[in-house]
This record gives sequence, structure tokens and C-alpha cells, in this order.
Amino acid sequence: MGYFYFTRHGQTVWNVENKICGATDIELTEKGHHQAKELAERIVSEGIHIDEIICSPLMRAADTARHISEITGVPMRVEPRLKEQNFGKYESTPRNGEEFQLAKQSFINSYEGGESMIRFCQRIYNLLDDIREEADEKVYLLVAHNGVARAVQSYFTDMTNEKFAKFGIKNCELRKYEF
Repeated sequence: MGYFYFTRHGQTVWNVENKICGATDIELTEKGHHQAKELAERIVSEGIHIDEIICSPLMRAADTARHISEITGVPMRVEPRLKEQNFGKYESTPRNGEEFQLAKQSFINSYEGGESMIRFCQRIYNLLDDIREEADEKVYLLVAHNGVARAVQSYFTDMTNEKFAKFGIKNCELRKYEF
């Protein structure tokens, strides 16, 4: 039975400011760079086997992946399907904004210029289906975003809409998923 690892990018300025990053290309803070390097050192010290790192094209995830690749020696590549969901008019607004929290529970809502949850999850599920096909031969580390973490979790776990909307992981938290 195959498996892969998932991590969320390191801390960004908008994480600190509690703003929705979404598809907006926000860079890591100094702490975010440090978190990525710490995760890489953990992977090395614990002997965690990874054959390839694939990451979102957004700089916060790509920079996190680059740090991990440099320290572990594991090759990396960019995978466009790992890009965070585009939250349209809510990008840069407070994460806990009441209107956004309500809108996030409607899976067909494209947030006026963004990407609906259904289309976003289809993109992530298609990628996971592709990874599943190679899972017996190759172990991946996916470096992406909190929204992607939510979609990945829902691929493996039944969730209510409310639990789905509230699910999240910490910056540079490492999770293992088995097919």
C-alpha cells in the first residue's frame, strides 16, 4: 500500500495578519524560512524516505520546497494543480470574516472571480488519483497550502461541510497519508 507526505508552506506576513492568501502570491517571513529549514532537518534526522518533492507554484510553497530540497537532497518540481484555491473578492480580507465563513460553506460559490470549492477539489482529487497510481513506486512530499490540506484530508476522510470549512494544519506541519 502506497503513501505520501504533505506539508503546508512556512509562515507568511498574511498568516501573521490573519488575512486570506488564496491565490495571491505572498512570500515567507523569516520565521517561515526557518520553519521550512527545521522541517527539512527533521526529515533528515528521522530518516523519512521521500523520492520527490512536488510543490505549488506560489512562492510561499515553492520557497518552502526549495529549502527542503536543498537540505535533504531530494529533487523538487512545481505542480500547478497544487496552487491554492482562488478566493476571489475575499483575497486579503480577514480569515475569520463572517461573510467569508458563510460563503465558504457554499461549495459552488466562486467568490466573484475565484474558484469554487467543487472545482478546486476536483483539481486536487485528480492529482491525488495520479499520485495513487505511482504510490507503490515513488514517495512524494507535497508542499502546498491550507486549502489544499483541507481537500487532501477530505479525499481520505468523510467530513461534514462545517468540518471541511474549519479544517486546517499548521505551517510546516508534516502529515502522512496512506492509500
